[in-house]
Amino acid sequence: MKKIICIFGTRPEAIKMAPVLRELKKKDDLFKAVVVVTAQHREMLDQVLRLFNLRSHYDLNIMQESQTPYHITTSALSRLEKVINIENPDFVLVQGDTTTTFAAALASFYQRVPVGHIEAGLRSYDRFNPYPEEVNRLLTDALCDLHFAPTPTAKRSLLKENIKKESIFVTGNTVIDALYLALKKAHRFRNSVLKKIDFNKKRIILLTAHRRENWGTPLENICLSIKKLIDKYDDLEIIFPVHLNPKIRNVVYKLLKKSPRIHLIKPLDYLDFVNLLNKCSLVLTDSGGLQEEAPALGKPVLLLREVTERPEAVKAGTVKVVGLSRNRIFEETCKLLNSKRIYERMATSVNPYGDGKTSARIVEAILYYFEIVRRRPKDFTPLAS
Repeated sequence: MKKIICIFGTRPEAIKMAPVLRELKKKDDLFKAVVVVTAQHREMLDQVLRLFNLRSHYDLNIMQESQTPYHITTSALSRLEKVINIENPDFVLVQGDTTTTFAAALASFYQRVPVGHIEAGLRSYDRFNPYPEEVNRLLTDALCDLHFAPTPTAKRSLLKENIKKESIFVTGNTVIDALYLALKKAHRFRNSVLKKIDFNKKRIILLTAHRRENWGTPLENICLSIKKLIDKYDDLEIIFPVHLNPKIRNVVYKLLKKSPRIHLIKPLDYLDFVNLLNKCSLVLTDSGGLQEEAPALGKPVLLLREVTERPEAVKAGTVKVVGLSRNRIFEETCKLLNSKRIYERMATSVNPYGDGKTSARIVEAILYYFEIVRRRPKDFTPLAS
């Protein structure tokens, strides 16, 4: 039996790791999975743990108010050293691009434990955008032994960096697995605002904005463009789950709290969120994961960033990068609201990120790595690649 430590610290990581843990559990005669959470996020992480019935064996509880990347890195690194010493694992799994991910890969490397990186190879080629995620991902990939690339584009990026092709498995993205699992559950909105929204008679925009590089003037531009949209369209309502960080909340509430059809709400639990995503008309976001989730449900995405590390969706036509100019955000949203043809073209494009079987491919790749199975698993091939 091989012992695998799965390390994560934020809500997005937990969402994407949950279906992998589910697949590992199916093979509990071969694998013992140990769950370690750093709690880089706390409240939002705990929501997902409850939803997917995940129990952590170790909770490092590192989150503190106004935490910095320095704090997250050093706290996670020192505490993970102790966990890895105690557990002596055969393998470590990390997910994505957070500071927890980088610290976990580094801690494992220091103790010569092989590491697998779920969602490897995403690149924006701008080290400060997204910040610090772009560099977190680069450093993690350099440290890892197995690379689970979600798309052929991600694989090509890894090969350019001289990552051995034998270590790369194209799997799709586990976020699609998690999304399909969540939508199978019967659901009524828990959030009191969402209960009152008439999704049949109103056009609903889901807005999220939280990235560190968008704090300040870029976030102000996003808010002011949204106010302008509400003034133009009487049938439009905006749902904005506002991040808990005071640097975001202070700006958003100052500019938008008096707008009658802009609903500023607390971050949603995952079931409420995916069901809102399924019912909304379109998405404005600076998120990474939403670029993958929304296309799976036929929702056009306008990306509130200058660059993206997920170019596949842009190429497929499901995502459009609109930047952070107040006027451009307004104009590009108007195009989608005014033109059925443009809207349908984005909504019906092929999602390049997965088919719901990513987690099974990852587990098969680990079996192959440990020579438990002899045949290398086939790569995922999206229709839009």
